[in-house]
Amino acid sequence: MPHSPTPIDPKLLEILVCPLTKGPLKFDTEAQELLSESAGLAFPVREGIPILLIEEARKLSQTS
Repeated sequence: MPHSPTPIDPKLLEILVCPLTKGPLKFDTEAQELLSESAGLAFPVREGIPILLIEEARKLSQTS
């Protein structure tokens, strides 16, 4: 069965914050991740459920 990207409810995205910095998160639909630019972390979204655990996050690459 093909895996299609699951959108995040915009209202949910408004209230979710980075667990480390309490800053805003941006949703990357293609990667299915919530991005915290202030913390430099990407949190996975699995089956539409944000996993906001620091130990589950991956570091964002430093490309500037």
